[in-house]
Amino acid sequence: MIDPSLKVRRNALGAAALVALMSSTAYAAEPITILINNSPWYGGFEAVVEKYEADTGNTVNIDRTPYPGVLEKARNAVRGEESPYDLVNLDNGWVVEFYSGGFLTPLTDVDPDFTLPPEVVTAGDSIYWNEELQWPTSDGGKLMAFSPNANAHLWYYRGDLIDAPPETYDDVMAACAAHHSPPDTYGAVLRGERGNPIRFAFMPHMLVHGGSILKDPKNGDFTVTFNSPENLTALNKFLEIHNECSADNPGAIGQGEMIQLVLTGKAAQAAIVVAAQAQMDNPEKSAVVGKIQFAAMPNPAGMGKRPVFGSWQMGIPHNVPDARKAAAMEFIKYFLTEETQTAYAEGGGIPVHTGVLRGPLSDQDRFRWMKPYATTAESAVQVLLYKEGAEVEQVIGLRLNQALIGEMSPEEALNTAAKEIHDILAASGRNTGQLPDL
Repeated sequence: MIDPSLKVRRNALGAAALVALMSSTAYAAEPITILINNSPWYGGFEAVVEKYEADTGNTVNIDRTPYPGVLEKARNAVRGEESPYDLVNLDNGWVVEFYSGGFLTPLTDVDPDFTLPPEVVTAGDSIYWNEELQWPTSDGGKLMAFSPNANAHLWYYRGDLIDAPPETYDDVMAACAAHHSPPDTYGAVLRGERGNPIRFAFMPHMLVHGGSILKDPKNGDFTVTFNSPENLTALNKFLEIHNECSADNPGAIGQGEMIQLVLTGKAAQAAIVVAAQAQMDNPEKSAVVGKIQFAAMPNPAGMGKRPVFGSWQMGIPHNVPDARKAAAMEFIKYFLTEETQTAYAEGGGIPVHTGVLRGPLSDQDRFRWMKPYATTAESAVQVLLYKEGAEVEQVIGLRLNQALIGEMSPEEALNTAAKEIHDILAASGRNTGQLPDL
């Protein structure tokens, strides 16, 4: 049952205005209900919902749920006789479970004439599912969802303290040395909290060092490579930033704590998802209005960028009546237009339309994050896009945290995680193997 206090309902247009609007555009009248995570970008999404209700006269109910509860609610919804939700929002590490299990309705099954606008970010093809390959890919895959937020990290830094964007790890450590003066200022802050926070925070560091979790899962080779020498180099650098630049007890820093350190002026640099950008210039929340600048994530000198998506995918459960599916589809088409995506950005959301990300808004100081994000989104990749992804994430999120807080050495953490990941994959019948221990 949805908590009524979490519902969003807005008054419709007046009758005359609605009649005029409906005469030119056909909208489904069926109310819809959306399961979505509580997140830094939620305000922008709510603004779009309000605009949609005003423009169409349709009603949208939102079950705004803290992150840890979203997966359980979504699983229960799609496995019941009839889902209470017409759209469910899924983290990228969960989607394959829902795709491969047949729990979502392909969007083109609802509307065979629908095509994704070419300007819309596909978040590393995570919105598609190729049944034959058992892999998310637009090559022969069905469109299963859309991404309301193709989250990726940006490097937030104090432009009033640091003259140029920190491009390399050497730049990061030099800025840390110049500005790390605890407890007043911390040189650089990363997420270290157990579970998804530290797992996701580590991914761009892993990728930019040439590391990986598995050898070639897209083509069926699930050999575990998490305890590779490349990942050890990445983890040592990741721990160095935490230990030399971050706040006390870095293993307890989650997204909220990290953002708060930046907003209060206590962090000179931080790796934060783009979704948090709207808070930086909010005078009701921020002591650093106009001071935060944005760049792509740093990399080792002489090496290129390798960003990673932490995107969300929103799809239609299989077990809702056709009329509700059609109504959900109307919302999707509305959400993905350039006009709506512009309103989404103005409301604090992260547009997934490159026409907006590289359009006139991106030249405004308020949207100075758009161009670095657009560049990041064009080259970011996905990880954990297999049905065991949620289990693998929990293993990595535990063992990395233990390395950070000193319960394990970096080598022991990577070796232990690799063995546990191998066991998960072997139990599910994957073609897997392991590297020798470090």
